[in-house]
Amino acid sequence: MEATTDFKWAVPEELGIPPDKLRARLDFYHQAVALSVYDQEVSSTRIVSAMDIAHALANDLAFGTGLLPPGTIWWRNTRGGPVYAVYVEPKIWKVALELDIKAAPRRFNLPLPGLIFLCSPGKAPWVYAVRKKPTKETDDVYNAPLCNIHESGLSCAGTHKYPTRIADTVQSFFTSFFTASANLKNRSKLYPNNIVRLWESLDNKRKFPVADLVRIGSLKDLMNMEM
Repeated sequence: MEATTDFKWAVPEELGIPPDKLRARLDFYHQAVALSVYDQEVSSTRIVSAMDIAHALANDLAFGTGLLPPGTIWWRNTRGGPVYAVYVEPKIWKVALELDIKAAPRRFNLPLPGLIFLCSPGKAPWVYAVRKKPTKETDDVYNAPLCNIHESGLSCAGTHKYPTRIADTVQSFFTSFFTASANLKNRSKLYPNNIVRLWESLDNKRKFPVADLVRIGSLKDLMNMEM
């Protein structure tokens, strides 16, 4: 395989700078990546792993997470940007449920289990429930016993605007008005058809009945899922 023509167009010829020689080239096909290496009069081509290429390029990169938000149990970079997994301890939350835009929202003092929020700056979080703070990838994960959550776990933001500061995401989530929308089913064993009925039964109670949670997978599923 012959090397391609020397690159002369990048620098004006009148500057008198000699052309830069092509040393290597990567060709990305649908099912393979080919590396071509040019060494003077000799050239060679071989199939390489995309992962090996990523690792080789990453050797010249250095980055850190900076200060992580309180409760962060893992962080990862995705195609859509960084995702922070924030664990929230069980507590009683003050929430508002809007059933009619012409009427005042219903107010609840709602005990909730531990929650995991998958947060990205300025975006609606994904929300899940856990029985205890996770310590291993095999720990169970449950549907969050909340309104405004799709079957996948992604919360429905509606017109609510989320902050870019991750540490403010959880509070922003609970201060927004909830509505009886998204997926209200399979979020409670006692009330499988409507999570609002569970809210009504727990209003002003002190503790959430974790045995009522509906399992959907493991922590590893959250750590590896596409977002």
